[in-house]
Amino acid sequence: MRLHKLLTVGVVGFGVLATAAAPSAVAGQQSDAQLRVSISSPKREASAPAGSSARAAAASCTVNRITINRFSECEWVTVHVDVVKVVNGRPVLEGTADFSVKHQMTLKATSANWSEKFTVSKARTTGKGKGVRVNVSAKSGGGTKASVHFPQGHTLDSAASGTVSYTTGAIARKKINPKAKTTYGYTFTKPGYSPGSVSYASATYRCDNYYGTTGCAITEAPTAINLITLPRISEGIRKLRSRGGHYGDPNGGKPLHWMINATQQKKNRQAVCSVPVPADMRRAGRTSCDEYPFASTYEGGTYLPTGQRTITWVKKNENDAQGANITNWRRQFHVMDHDPFYVIA
Repeated sequence: MRLHKLLTVGVVGFGVLATAAAPSAVAGQQSDAQLRVSISSPKREASAPAGSSARAAAASCTVNRITINRFSECEWVTVHVDVVKVVNGRPVLEGTADFSVKHQMTLKATSANWSEKFTVSKARTTGKGKGVRVNVSAKSGGGTKASVHFPQGHTLDSAASGTVSYTTGAIARKKINPKAKTTYGYTFTKPGYSPGSVSYASATYRCDNYYGTTGCAITEAPTAINLITLPRISEGIRKLRSRGGHYGDPNGGKPLHWMINATQQKKNRQAVCSVPVPADMRRAGRTSCDEYPFASTYEGGTYLPTGQRTITWVKKNENDAQGANITNWRRQFHVMDHDPFYVIA
């Protein structure tokens, strides 16, 4: 139970992808009064794997971080605006405005349309930092359109809230849309000053209808498949881990990465399972070769050294049950090519 809880509520942190736009003149005229904008550049961090349940709690929020699980993201950034006047070629600071924006995005496992809430805090201002106004935009990709609902021209002297709605066109069965991010754009204005702007991006997400269920997921967030109910297969994985094999281990190991290429899957399986069935395994009816890491991963076959892989002889019905479990798990969590995941065994 403790492990399940960890996988459900864990988050992965990523630095905000941000660029501060240089101030520009309006209509091609150079101005000696400017709004200059900067945004924090937090360090990247890693934590526990996230998302063993489609109903996992919403990602928690930490300032200057993007925290995610498989279907949720919280992004909290801080923005600084300088109100500057250039006198005799030298910038003179006339005021500042500091505020934060907190985004809470929740994707859906059974729909390619979803929504996001965001809040712009009341700014802490000095001098002529009062009265700065902001317009907010959002742009998506990968077949998804983002639409912002926000009181445009809002003054930073008070807090305001908005939403972003996401709509995706119909996705044909077996279709996987390209990965995408939301790029948020902010334009700041104040009478008598040339505008300033800044932008940053969300975590990466992707929508698909690969198994006949249209939905979207955050691709960087690993999920986990539970194989404990398969006694021989899980036993083989645990024995490998007891010898130091750590790939796919949710307790500090490196994740595996799913691979869709059927031709390479077959090659991976043949590379490790083209061996005779041991006599004792044949007498026990365990004539089906189960390979770990799975042949359908980028770590499968002989990609890893022998100490990081194994085969286990199992009955055919147990191997078939594993295949059904994997298909159901992939459908539920929209696990596609290169997506990271762990194995509970």
